[in-house]
Amino acid sequence: MLEEELNKYWKTVVDTIKDGLMVVDKGGTIITVNKALETITGYSRKELVGRPCSILKCDICEIALNEKGEHWCILFRTGSFNRRKSMLIRKDGRWVHIVKNASLLRDAKGNVMGAVETLTDVTELIEKDTQIEVFRRELRAEDSFHGILGISGQMQRVFELVANAARSDAPALILGESGTGKDLVARAIHTISDRKRRPFVKVNCAALTESLLESELFGHVKGAYTGAYRDREGRFQAATGGTVFLDEIGDLPPSTQVKLLRVLEENLIERVGDNKPVHVDVRVISATNKNIKSLVERGIFRDDLFYRINVIPVFLPPLRERLEDIPLLAEYFFRKISLKSDAEIKAIDDAVMNIFAEYPWPGNVRELRSALEYAFICCRESLICKHHLPPRFHLARTPENQEKVDRSNQGEIKRRQLIHALQLAGGNRSEAARILGVSRVTVWNRMKRFGVDIKKDLHS
Repeated sequence: MLEEELNKYWKTVVDTIKDGLMVVDKGGTIITVNKALETITGYSRKELVGRPCSILKCDICEIALNEKGEHWCILFRTGSFNRRKSMLIRKDGRWVHIVKNASLLRDAKGNVMGAVETLTDVTELIEKDTQIEVFRRELRAEDSFHGILGISGQMQRVFELVANAARSDAPALILGESGTGKDLVARAIHTISDRKRRPFVKVNCAALTESLLESELFGHVKGAYTGAYRDREGRFQAATGGTVFLDEIGDLPPSTQVKLLRVLEENLIERVGDNKPVHVDVRVISATNKNIKSLVERGIFRDDLFYRINVIPVFLPPLRERLEDIPLLAEYFFRKISLKSDAEIKAIDDAVMNIFAEYPWPGNVRELRSALEYAFICCRESLICKHHLPPRFHLARTPENQEKVDRSNQGEIKRRQLIHALQLAGGNRSEAARILGVSRVTVWNRMKRFGVDIKKDLHS
């Protein structure tokens, strides 16, 4: 392509670039800009050309004295700068986060003619980073206990028991339905214990056959069985000084129960294929969603092992028994999913929260998360509404089910939820609405309905 033809198409080329581009003369007067720069700054080409580039009020604009004693941009002294983070003010007054690159333009003799700058709008990335940081702060907030969320009285008692369990080395047994977060509780006990700097090793007792489970737990020696080509360290040895978490311990085979009992009583293990005892130093935490007392009564689970692992029992309540935690958990999962999603979903509709309050939650917290993940996939609007929920939520709202809901209790729960949201928001109704996933008008209506006074209730 000839130089003349390139010049002819130059405007098309620069207007195709998504980064803003600006050329200034030696005095800093804008000579030309591309369309992307118009979009970033909000100014039209006519408003910019012929004006000093200081019109953009860039926060890193550095002024220096030139040889003639005139003030001008330090770029003309340094010659260039690369990937400088900065902010400029749009025509409408809004700040824009940008990354700037700039370089001087020289003629054939090496004399400076002006400079060219490119501006990349990174506002969306910065806002995303800010969202993530806010999210991290929320995880450390008072409603979170080492990654476990709950404001209900039941969960506060769980938190207290977990803290007490962490101060002991005695075996703990975590009981609760599937999806209640037993693994989070086990990890929390380890994290705040004196063993926190040592390994936390999880074993799912229901996922392996009897022979593989024993090898997984205690290890094996070479030749112990077909395929044992070398000595192998088990999970108990791998967790030396730390914690072994035995999930689904109700599925532990009888022969393995005997060996586990010896570990708990003598701190000794025997690798498969070996009769030489090995000393181990681990704390054992177990968990099950089964009625383990019933298993003991039926002779499926050893009673002596049960009493040994049940020194510190921790019961996790099902989600249907801690309804006041649902808005907090829903908001947590909503934000977590939104960080990974490209969907422009802003909140959860109030009607959805009403359905959540009445749903029996057989899958507990895990089901709440999956329901919101489903809604994110189905929703093409700015608000998650009831028709975005999985079909089972619509089937569950039968007249018979609704009659079972204690309306007075529901009202008190909603009142506590409202007060808690306002406390988190420092009394700001818009922020409280965002936390609850409702509109600002709904917050105002609920304050009137429940007689909530910001000055009195938020400081009581």
